[in-house]
Amino acid sequence: MSSYQSIHLVKRPVTNIEASCFESRSHAVEALQDGEFRVKQTHMSLDPAMRGWMSADTESYIPPVALGDVMRASGIAEVIESRNAQFPVGATVMGMFGWTEQAVSNGAGINIIPAGLPAEAVLAVLALPGMTAAQGLLEIAKPKTGETLLVSGAAGSVGSLVGQIAKAEGLRVIGVAGSDEKCRWLVEELGFDGAVNYKTDNIAEKVAELTPNGIDIYFENTGGEIQQVAIDNMNAFGRIVVCGMIADYNTEQPSAGPNWIPIVKKRLSIQGFTMPDHFDKAPQLMQQVSSYLQAGKLKYRVHVLEGLDSAIEGINLLFSGENQGKLLVRL
Repeated sequence: MSSYQSIHLVKRPVTNIEASCFESRSHAVEALQDGEFRVKQTHMSLDPAMRGWMSADTESYIPPVALGDVMRASGIAEVIESRNAQFPVGATVMGMFGWTEQAVSNGAGINIIPAGLPAEAVLAVLALPGMTAAQGLLEIAKPKTGETLLVSGAAGSVGSLVGQIAKAEGLRVIGVAGSDEKCRWLVEELGFDGAVNYKTDNIAEKVAELTPNGIDIYFENTGGEIQQVAIDNMNAFGRIVVCGMIADYNTEQPSAGPNWIPIVKKRLSIQGFTMPDHFDKAPQLMQQVSSYLQAGKLKYRVHVLEGLDSAIEGINLLFSGENQGKLLVRL
């Protein structure tokens, strides 16, 4: 291939992510320098965090994507040319390659994937979603057998793994999702003890019904109405892990936060976290998640889009809730 395509961020979204925020560009393939290798990306991950990366916020946990740069994304790729002995031709690698068909790297931040691991399983379970679920639940919430967990965004890539890991650790798990189909999947396929459809159920009544002994851990992925309901049903000394607020990502004005009176009365602990703070533990976290997967305790599903350009419109599936599983682009 003498040329390849990449997609660049050229305008920051105000609320919704529009196609005009991106520009597709063609590049000629240039010669490698010593220590470099070239990859052809085969699968690319689309994640809610990308909305924050597109903003102008310089005080976040990671710098925004600069206008004109290739849009940031992690992916799986094959080494197709190499002048780096550690990354031979034919190796499968994972890294932050971006929205591009090809990339050149010196190996920084790139990991070789063992042969035989499906790319979809790596991105859906062993990569960022699995590490985030393990860090947030096991290292921050510190669950105990017999406790009750409520997780929002439960049918998403992180939430579904949080719930399954919690079940493997002996917890009662209730998930919040946005359709009856997703709720059935959580209960019938993933083994959740119950599910709440936040679009059609009376959320307060349903959560109270499904958590008769209260909530010990709330894993927050979305924000919205469920937030106050969760706090109202928390047990004393409960733990709240704040991973994401997807309901507010495409709004000009964030929603009002929950009332803090129950937080004081119940002596709740609340901690936000992001994975870049914990990348030093990536091998340990991936090993933890891998052990659950190998034991048959984790299931996943993926929503695959075809072709690089599909990312431009496809990214919005994350915010409409229309994706059915981990959102990926197959190149």
